[in-house]
Amino acid sequence: MFERVLVANRGEIAIRVINACHELGVEAVAVYSDADETAKHVRHADLAVHVGGSMASKSYLDMDALVDAAHESGAEAVHPGYGFLAENATFARRVVDEGLTWVGPSADVMEQLGEKTKSRKVMQSAGVPIVPGTTDPVTEASEVESFAEEHGYPIAIKADGGGGGRGLKVVDSDDSIPEALQAAKREGEAYFDNPDMYVEKFLENPRHIEVQVIADAHGQVRHLYERDCSLQRRQQKVLEETPSPSLTPELREELCESARHGMAEAGYTNAGTVEFLYEESAASETQRGDGEAVEGDFYFLEVNTRIQVEHPLSEITTGIDLVAWQLRVAAGEELDFSQESVEPRGAAMEFRINAEDAANDFAPRPGELTTYRPPRGIGVRVDDGVDEGDGISPFYDSLVGKFIVHAENREAVIRRSKRALREAAVEGIPTTIPFHRTMLDDERFRNNEHTTKFIDESFDLSTVPAWEE
Repeated sequence: MFERVLVANRGEIAIRVINACHELGVEAVAVYSDADETAKHVRHADLAVHVGGSMASKSYLDMDALVDAAHESGAEAVHPGYGFLAENATFARRVVDEGLTWVGPSADVMEQLGEKTKSRKVMQSAGVPIVPGTTDPVTEASEVESFAEEHGYPIAIKADGGGGGRGLKVVDSDDSIPEALQAAKREGEAYFDNPDMYVEKFLENPRHIEVQVIADAHGQVRHLYERDCSLQRRQQKVLEETPSPSLTPELREELCESARHGMAEAGYTNAGTVEFLYEESAASETQRGDGEAVEGDFYFLEVNTRIQVEHPLSEITTGIDLVAWQLRVAAGEELDFSQESVEPRGAAMEFRINAEDAANDFAPRPGELTTYRPPRGIGVRVDDGVDEGDGISPFYDSLVGKFIVHAENREAVIRRSKRALREAAVEGIPTTIPFHRTMLDDERFRNNEHTTKFIDESFDLSTVPAWEE
């Protein structure tokens, strides 16, 4: 095991990695920008190194500064967390070239799976179902029109290096293709330094379901079952749960084994997530009872070559410490548990607590946490990056923390979550807590009738209590 690890991130994920390091007897090195000089992750680390200005491009995205910080601190490995440079193959390769260990998959595998057309080819060759679409980049509007003629509208034009809704344009006619293609290219180049596009059939009412995987360097690949991330606004997840209430036991097993097999075929190591779109079959629409899972089809969407925001759901239901295993796998250890021994217990939900005014179209509102008392009690876990008196910076994302609630089944989780959200006290900034409380009372959500479009197209934000300063 390493003696010292550099955590190349900030906020709650930096805290999460620091905690895992300390439990393994490893010293944790934090990095910080001007804006984060007194941040919680700096206070929790054994050592902290300043890496630049408040803008992420001048600090957390500065590869030279991060590598220098690793050498200066005597770190042997770099854990990237999520976001920033976590899925940047150039940075992963640079870390290794500098004689350090990268806590994640190899740069070659990151490149292979990070570009959507390449990952689609890998998964297709492994027998994993993919959404009908191109497996090579498209450059001309005529290519998009030909695809639409064959598969029908609507279709999605998507950035090859994209994610989180960036570089994604949905079109439903030939006339809108040229403008949408150019707009998607601009976003792909701006956000991912990759203007390549691909096209796929757009599923109109899908669920978003992902499978957590952990793999070692000795050929062992395990899945930790699935998480349902269907509750989204503008392609950004706001609430996740496990198990997915949409899957039958048979389909759940098929989905998870498909993900495990695909990652094994790709030669993947460390933690990663295989994301799928799931759509009920047309015949199933008349078979559904309230909240009852029915048969449908799943399609590979993408691989996230890092730990994800919602990983605590898999940890709290399986009892497996994913972040600790990231470090252990990077240090060369073998997974010491079999697939058969992974037995998830109960159900869980994760609530992203953002500094946003949900009633005002989720407008970000940074500021100081004059009061911060997260919920406690049985079945409640809190992963956060702040304490009372800390601020939410305008320079980074608005995530305050995550409340993860665990109970014996989905209905019990909803009851316990309502208690936990009512107990939480956060003042000084608006948060998404009122939104989550309103959602838990929504009959459509409770009956599992929501899809990825639910918030954007069917949920009335005026029902969420407005924030009062």
